[in-house]
Parts: sequence; C-alpha cells; structure tokens
Amino acid sequence: MGTVAANGIRIEYQEFGDARNPAILLIMGFAAQMVVWPESFCQALADRSFHVIRFDNRDVGLSNHLDGVRAPGMKRSMFASLLNIKLRTPYALEDMALDVVGLLDALDIREAHIVGASMGGMIAQIIAAKHAQRVKSLTSVMSTSGNRKLPGPRPNVLRHVLFRHRKNMDRDRMIGYLVDLWKLTASPLHPTPIDEKQRRVRSWIERDCDPKGNIRQFAAMAANGDRTELLRTIERPTLIIHGEADPLIPVDGGRHTAQCIRDSQLQVIPGMGHDLPEQLVPQLARLIAAHCVNAESSIQNEQASVA
Repeated sequence: MGTVAANGIRIEYQEFGDARNPAILLIMGFAAQMVVWPESFCQALADRSFHVIRFDNRDVGLSNHLDGVRAPGMKRSMFASLLNIKLRTPYALEDMALDVVGLLDALDIREAHIVGASMGGMIAQIIAAKHAQRVKSLTSVMSTSGNRKLPGPRPNVLRHVLFRHRKNMDRDRMIGYLVDLWKLTASPLHPTPIDEKQRRVRSWIERDCDPKGNIRQFAAMAANGDRTELLRTIERPTLIIHGEADPLIPVDGGRHTAQCIRDSQLQVIPGMGHDLPEQLVPQLARLIAAHCVNAESSIQNEQASVA
C-alpha cells in the first residue's frame, strides 16, 4: 500500500500486477473502504495482464478525513434530494472525481479503465463525462443515473440506512450495524456465510471507523441529483453491471444508466444483490477484463488508422 497527495488531500491506495500493463482503477461506494473490493477480484484482473489500483475515497479508510467539518444529517440529505432542494455540503461528487484524477496524476497514469461500484459508479460516470481524456473505458457496477423517477431502495433497507445509522457509534455498534446492512442487501443466490460477514466487517472497522465521514459522503451523494443529461455526453466504451436482486439500488437504475449512455452494454446478473460475493468474482472479473480488452483493441485500431 502507498499514500499520495492528490487534489489537496492524502489518498491511500494499493496496486496489483505489473505497472507497465494497462491500468484499471477501482472506485468503491458510500462508506466503503478500498478493501471491500475483494482481493481475489483485484488479483484476478491483475492475472489478466492489468495494473489494478484500489484506493480509499476521502472520509473513509486511511485517506484524509475532513474531521470537524459539519454536513447535513442523512435523513435531511435524503429528503432534500427527494424534494429537489439544494443542499450545502462540505464537498461534491465532482470533488471526489477530481480526487481520482489527482491520484492518476500522482501515479503518472495518463489514462485508465475506470470501474466504480454504487456511489463509486456515480463518481466514475462523472469522470467519464467530465474528464474523458483520462478514461479508456467505463464500468458502472450496481449504480444508477440518479433519475428521481426510478424505484428507490426497499423500505426495510432505507429504514436501516437512514434511521439506524448514528454518527457517534462505537466500534461494536458499527460492526453490528454493517453486518445487519449486509444481510439486508446481500445476493440471495450467492450467500456469504454469517461468520465470514462478521470477520470481514470487523477487519474493516479495525482499519477505520468514522461514522461522521459517512455522513459527509452521503450528503455529497444525495446532493448530486439526476445525471441523465451528463450520461448522454459519455462517449467512452461503457459496461453496466447490475444485480437483478439488488434491494438498495434496484436494477432499473442500471437499466436506465445503460439507456442514457450511447452504445453501452448492460449485463444483469441473476441472484446478485448489492454486494460482491466471492462466488461472483470469476464472472465479474471475466466481464470487466473482456470489456477492457475490447476497449484497448479499439484504441489501438484508432491509433493505427490515424498513423
């Protein structure tokens, strides 16, 4: 693992594979550290001749936390988003996109295949639209366009996210909260054993526990709004992956994202929820690697035609 300065903050990152290979940059979602990307998944991509980078977003993990900076509470942020009321937030998803661009700069990577999950997918979409020169391809996993007409989370999941989260949780309460959330959002046909859930969540919380950082990230996500028109400007090769059984961001979010991005490909995975179970790692790695290889071939063909 390493640390770099990017966009005025400190970012913790980890690399897999040969740095001479084409880069795949992984962006994780809301409140999730880079270690939520399974190491087996990162290694599977590296074994397919890619240079894989995962990192901690701001306000989570070992990257900079904006300690002492206040943000609207999660319920207020959600209701403001639903009512289309403008929120003042400590930062925006666009700032988090600039963090990624800064990380690429710090690692001397001119272009990368960008893969984002959930909120990370939203950030990846912004990068592909606003910083296209840094993007070889886009993969948006279990994410959405932000269109307010789309179905939202299942009521029991939304209640857990909004009403059980507390900014002053201690470590044990946070572990219980996250294990319960994983139970609610897990892939029904690809279950992770409860003892494995507990072990992994405990390892995440031992690495970092900052409920207040989660609130700041949530505010940025809620304030971002509808990206429909932005998505229509994306021209990079795009793959949309979504679980058919996702209870947090229903599959219609993935379908609408694919409708908005011209020539994008949609892969709906039966029995997949809002997680990355080990059983699906081979399929996910195969899909994303094939997408990136095809994008590399297109780039080489374009360069050859220009020459």
